[in-house]
Formats: sequence, structure tokens, C-alpha cells
Amino acid sequence: MAEIRVYNTLSKTKEPFAPVHPPKVGMYLCGPTVYKEAHIGHMVGPVIFDTIKRYLAYSGFDVTWVVNITDVDDKLIAESRRREVPMSQIAVEMTADYMANLKELGVNQIDYLPRATDHMDDIIGFIQSLESKGFAYASDGDVFFDVARDSGYGQLSNRSPDDQQGAGGEAAAKKRSAADFALWKSAREGEPAWDSPWGKGRPGWHIECSAMSHYYLGETFDIHGGGLDLMFPHHENERAQSSCCHGSPMVKYWMHNGLMRAGGDAGKLGGRSEREKEAAGETAESIEEQAAGKISRSKGAGGLADQIRRHTGERIRFFLLRSHYRSTIIFGEEGLQEAATALEGFYRFFDRFEKGTGIAFYDLPTARSRTQGDLISGDDADLKAVLACRDKYREAMDDDFNTGAASSQLFDIVRALNKQATAIKLPEQAAAQQVPEDATVEEFLAWLDSAKIANLDFIKSVLVLRELTGLLGLFGKRPPKAAGGDDDNGLADQLVGVLIELRKEARSNKDFATSDAIRDRLAAIGVALLDGKEGTSWEMQK
Repeated sequence: MAEIRVYNTLSKTKEPFAPVHPPKVGMYLCGPTVYKEAHIGHMVGPVIFDTIKRYLAYSGFDVTWVVNITDVDDKLIAESRRREVPMSQIAVEMTADYMANLKELGVNQIDYLPRATDHMDDIIGFIQSLESKGFAYASDGDVFFDVARDSGYGQLSNRSPDDQQGAGGEAAAKKRSAADFALWKSAREGEPAWDSPWGKGRPGWHIECSAMSHYYLGETFDIHGGGLDLMFPHHENERAQSSCCHGSPMVKYWMHNGLMRAGGDAGKLGGRSEREKEAAGETAESIEEQAAGKISRSKGAGGLADQIRRHTGERIRFFLLRSHYRSTIIFGEEGLQEAATALEGFYRFFDRFEKGTGIAFYDLPTARSRTQGDLISGDDADLKAVLACRDKYREAMDDDFNTGAASSQLFDIVRALNKQATAIKLPEQAAAQQVPEDATVEEFLAWLDSAKIANLDFIKSVLVLRELTGLLGLFGKRPPKAAGGDDDNGLADQLVGVLIELRKEARSNKDFATSDAIRDRLAAIGVALLDGKEGTSWEMQK
């Protein structure tokens, strides 16, 4: 196995990745509190850790990934009262919304999506264990974690117990210290409640994750992910509960993704990004700075349905992976449009490849491991150049899953492939080929040889692109059209394409009046042209 390095928030350093029980890997990501529709900020962690699981599996690890659903919480209770419907109904509706959005963004690697209400016995048992060991105490129907009993409290976030204020009001009067936090909350009139040794009530937020991660992944597991804003108090409290309960570390590697904030330009694709600033030693924003500007519902973030309709899930996923996961993501329409333009460059190449070889890019097998990928080799100079890009891609991903640096290699590969296609005079139209279904890379290469398919080294190079884009969860199937582009025969796309070519010719002839007229008249009927270094794409505007 190649050596993968992971930035551990606990140690504040990059460490070699060595699972507790190799090759098995346990990974847990804090999921949503399902009281409202998911917004784009909720998708950052799932897209990142979906990609991390893909790459770990590619590198030979057997990964179990758990994402929890918080379906009992103060926010859910408040929404239940506002809508005058049961809390469980809201949770079911919003969980369905969350999962639909995950599907649209290609997040399909999650193994378990446990709900807190399905693990109430495990949660109660966990609290009882803490109480019996002297780390928790009951007070008038509530149960609190005694922070003073944990000598390691604050080691994850570098904060003292004094920073942990906890609940105020009636709960504050029941606590030994202001830093103590609730494990169990006694029932209030009209609120959902469960029977417990301390009377009717419901769990605190932090204990849910400790109980569910233990149930699925054991006392010590490998990776705990989440946004930087969850490091304190949520993850600090999780760590305290679990390590005190089991007498062993809860997690080996704490991984925190940067947050998303609105406004400004996210920067050109392929331009100087957050990952490059980090490599140059420039400091990223502090946790407080990121949290202050992060996208959240309180700052006006809305549901994802409209954004997916206008931009497609693949475009949003690519946008989220364009920088290092620990960087701040600047969300804006301009960045999404540039992601669209970049993807159009790939889509155009896929069309060119299919027309010239008779093989659909989406029918190509995907190397599921480094070993399978290494079967793609040869002495052709152009193929070797593409394989060199793959080496750089792997190096970037091995270095703390740097998807930003890795994705830059995809642009280099598709540029090389277009040049290669021109050099070998790839036909404008080749006979369609019946590719073997569900073939492995080895079986596909054997079929290419036996069927005497032309341009073998070129197709091998494209197989590398298939391998690497699949690791990012991209191009698994033909892309859906963005809003306004769903006509069955693609006539609108062809017509706009003709106008784009005419505009390109006008610009090359310095006939800017005609060029501007084409752009403006298309804009008048709701068609926006998106110019980028990969070419010009289009989309419908409202």
C-alpha cells in the first residue's frame, strides 16, 4: 500500500495513515439535524468524505462509513410546534430531502445512516456507563457530564473547560459547574420523551454521536470527520464522553473540513487556489473567521433543489472538490459557472472520443484499485505523459486527500488527449462498438486487443482519465442538462452550439459588434453564454 498522510486536528500535524485494524477503516461523519431542507453547506462534508472513502478503497482499505441523522433536538421540537405537526413527520420529510440531495451530488458511499431515535437504548446505556464510572451525575431528572473529571478535556480544540458554558436557565442551576454539559434532558410538557432510569426525557446532542459511532465502529475507530465549527464544543464533548466511558481514545484521526461562506469570486479553476497558498506557508482563515462567515440557514441559505435544477449535482460536486478540503470554500454563482465551463471541456472531449472510436466514455471500465490502474501501461510517449499525470494525481491524494491539486491533473490530461486525438487523426465518425458489459480493466484491455480496435494507446490514455475522474465521483453517467436544456433530441444544444461557433469566428475576425449581438440576443431569450479558458458553454437563466 502507498503511504497516505492525513492531517490530524488532534496533533495539528500530518501523520502517516495507519488504521487501528488494517485493512479495515472505520469512518464517522456528523450528519444533519433534520428540521429544515438541506442547503449547500450541508453537502460539503458528505462530498469530501465520499471522495475520501473512494480513494481509501482504491488504495486497498476496507472502509465502513457512518453518517448520523439527528432526529430529536430543540430545533426539531420548535419546528414541530411552528408547523403543528409531529416531530417525527418533520424528521422523515427532511431526511428524505437530505438523501435526495446526496444522490444528486453522487454521494453513494455511505454504509449506515443511523437515526438517533432508533438508538435510544444504546444512548441510555452509554449514559448509565458514564454515571457508574463517576463521569456523569443525575440532577433532578437531568444527567450531566462532569467535565472536571476528564483531565484531557480541551486537548482537541485547545480550549479550557471555562470556555464550555453549556445550557443556561433551569439547567444551569442543576449543574455542579457551568462547563458541565447535558447527557439527558428531563421531559417538558408537550415534548417528545422516552423512558429512562432518570425519568422521561430525551438525549443531549453530543451523546447521540458517541453512542452511534460506538455501536457501528467500536470503542476506537480511525477517522471522525466534520466541519471546523463542530470541533468545539461538539467534537470535544464527544471525545470526552467516549474516552472516559471506554478508557481508550475515541478516534485516531480527527479530520475537519473548512466551511463554506457566501460572496466574492471563488477564483479561476486552475488558478492560484487555497491549496497553493497553504503550500506557500500562507495561513488559512482561523476557525472563528470561517465560522463567522459560514453559510447557514440563519444567514439565508435555502434549499438545494433550485441550485441542483439550475447547475446539476455534478457541477456542484466538482465545485466543492476544486480546493483542498481544509480550505474555506467561497460560494457564488461565478464560481459555479466557471465549474460548468470547465466540465463542458470534458463533456466535449467525451463526445469527440465516442464519435471517433465508437466507444462511449461512460461505458469504459473504472479501475477500482491502484493495482488495476497499473495494468494500463505502455511505451507510447503520449500515454506515458498521461501516466505521469496519474502519478502526480496520486501524490496529491496521498498527501491529505488534496482534491484541488489532483483535479488540476485532469485538465492536463484532457488537454493532452485532445492533442493526441488531433495527432492520430481521430475519425469524425467511427462505427459504434459493443463494449463488454461489467468488464474489468484487464478484461477490457484483452477485448481491445482481440477485437483489434484502432488507436489502442489513445484509448488506454482515456482509461486513465476514467480511473481518476471516478475517484472524485465524477462522470459516472451521462450528465443531465441544466435548466432549459432537457430537450430529448438535443436540438437546442446544437442550435446554441452553432451560434457559439459563429460568435467565435466573429471574435477571431475582430467583429465585436456581431459577437456582442449574438451574446445579447441569446441573453434576451434567457440563454447565458459562459466563457472560460476551456471554451464557451451555455445555460438557461430564469
